[in-house]
Amino acid sequence: MRALSVAVWGGALVTPSMVVAQQEQAVEEQATDTETENNKVQDRLNNSDEAFLSEALDPDAPLAPMPDMEVDWPGFEDLPPLPGPQPLAENESDATGEIETDQPVEQLVTEEEERFREREEAASAANFVDLGDSNLSYQVKFDYLDSTEFVADQRGEFESRFNQLSKLRNLDDDDANIAQISRRASEDRKLLDQLLRNYGYYDSEIYQLIERGGTAGELEVEFGLQLGPVYTLDDINLGSLLTIKDDYPMLRDAFGLESGTPINSDEIVAANLRLDESLAENGYAFAAIGEPDLLIDHADNTGDLTVPVTPEDKYQFGQIIAPDETLMSARHYQRIARFEPGDVYQRSRMDDLRRAILATGLVSSLTLTPVKSEDSNTQGDIKTVNVQVDAVAAPLRTIAGELGYGSGEGFRAEVSWEHRNFFPSEGLVRARGVAGTQEQLVSLLFRRNNFKERDQVLTAQLLVSNINRDAFEASTILLRAGLERQTNLIFQKKWTWSIGAEILATDERDITADNLGTQRKTFFIGALPATLNYDGSNDLLDPTTGFRLGGQLSPEISLQDGTFTYVRAQLDTSYYQPVSDNVVIAGRARVASIIGADLLQVAPSRRLYAGGGGSVRGFGFQQIGPRDINNDPIGGRSLVEFSLETRVRFGNFGVVPFIDAGNIYSDVFPDKASLRFGAGIGVRYYSSFGPIRVDVGTPINPQPGDSRIGVYISLGQAF
Repeated sequence: MRALSVAVWGGALVTPSMVVAQQEQAVEEQATDTETENNKVQDRLNNSDEAFLSEALDPDAPLAPMPDMEVDWPGFEDLPPLPGPQPLAENESDATGEIETDQPVEQLVTEEEERFREREEAASAANFVDLGDSNLSYQVKFDYLDSTEFVADQRGEFESRFNQLSKLRNLDDDDANIAQISRRASEDRKLLDQLLRNYGYYDSEIYQLIERGGTAGELEVEFGLQLGPVYTLDDINLGSLLTIKDDYPMLRDAFGLESGTPINSDEIVAANLRLDESLAENGYAFAAIGEPDLLIDHADNTGDLTVPVTPEDKYQFGQIIAPDETLMSARHYQRIARFEPGDVYQRSRMDDLRRAILATGLVSSLTLTPVKSEDSNTQGDIKTVNVQVDAVAAPLRTIAGELGYGSGEGFRAEVSWEHRNFFPSEGLVRARGVAGTQEQLVSLLFRRNNFKERDQVLTAQLLVSNINRDAFEASTILLRAGLERQTNLIFQKKWTWSIGAEILATDERDITADNLGTQRKTFFIGALPATLNYDGSNDLLDPTTGFRLGGQLSPEISLQDGTFTYVRAQLDTSYYQPVSDNVVIAGRARVASIIGADLLQVAPSRRLYAGGGGSVRGFGFQQIGPRDINNDPIGGRSLVEFSLETRVRFGNFGVVPFIDAGNIYSDVFPDKASLRFGAGIGVRYYSSFGPIRVDVGTPINPQPGDSRIGVYISLGQAF
């Protein structure tokens, strides 16, 4: 909160500097008189003034009086105050440095205040002599003496602030005697006066009263508050803001405060912030707002507010300047920015650019500086400001490794190396290798972030893999390229999309036509996958309200015993409904189909599968659906899935009971076969970067060979 400096008029203004000046003048005059007298004595000695010498050295002359060595006896003002009401002195300065030279208007004593004073007279220090240095407990209470205008919401906020700053509240667990409690109460009385001034009560009377409580060794500290009238704003001076012609009405409305408004320090600070934001969002790049000054007039119960505002000139954006372009070029920064040269300067656009550059992960520190341009009159009276970007590179290379075991995947080891700016700007290269009992893989990936436009990503990948799972075996060479608009944790987007192309050659194990055995087949496949998604939820990793809708479409051509085409299509939706602050009901549905080809014409790796942590929990990965003679899943041409769960949160932890259902079908559309159901419960830990989930599920109607328990661990909710 910004401090409010206050001067007071209505009488002669006395400032600390005037008092110090008067004291210094008196000391100088006294020193001058002493020096003159000493000079006279020295002259007479030097001139051998016999009369003076005989008088000065006469042994019979009486001795001069001893210097005054008196020491003032310590006054009672140095001792802790006794229990009882301690009203503030009329001219006492508070901790904010306010100086009041005139007397507040005398307030009439109300009946409630009179009763409070009677209780004061009944309390004396003698009542607590028997307590000695005992360790005492106490309670704190407030009595608003005929202060009906201090409305309930103000009282709640007022007492909350008091509790945060109070010596009595913050030290109530410490052992204390009556003198210590009295000292804390005295400090809190001053605090209450400062807080009441925050709400515009400059003539308040505050009484403190300490009495015995209902139990032995307990005291009651009660504060009586006689607020007096609430002061209002009179004259409001906003410095040089009036020099702005066209924008003054809009900026004045943003400030908001008007004459006659009750004085409230919070509102004054908030008005300053609104004005500062409005200036910065409307082209005033170098505007300055000084500390507000409040001049209180006790005679009229008003205050004059002065806010020194220096708006300077209005600016538009110019060019982005990058003195060092080894990390990213000025052109790339301009591509990331959400403003163009000629747009009116807005500080929020500068902040947005700062966040976007930090989100690249390429910089460790960043400074954006508006720099006045010499080309200062490109659009009427609006001048131009360039943006200088000074960035320090973060570590750009990463080597990572992973070693693990999964019941559905066996042992698995992965190592990767990446350079996040191999091809500036933001050209990432990643090499990755996987060695496991069911998967071996080598891949090389190129990715250009913020390609052509912000949040648009270009990718190209070469991959060689060998996969040996229950559902299929495949040895594949894949070449893939794509362009997509991504969402992320910093800028969650409503609409995202992707388009791409894939070419692959794959040798895979498949069932025979009569499903009495297996055989190897080689497929040459070309695909044009595309996705379109809408995210109307309120959070990427932990949504609690809204819905999501997404679709995938991939026309494909396959060469294997002839040429044929088909289309893979999938539709996903999810919905989130809060029941209370800590309970959310979440539901999900998925349907998919492969249209245009028979099951055996589609490569096993391109078919539809269900089961696992992102599908029907309780079942193993890809284990739901038709099976071959060896009881291994063979996939299908259509899919249906449903999920329903209740997310109950307790602080940083939560529990999630769930039920899932789904199945895979050999035909292009689902038939009347029953669904497979899985149910279970999960736990959540809500970390700073998203929920960590652990789900344990079991199949309700398992197929032969299905495990009875499935455990799934991941970052983020299941959907």
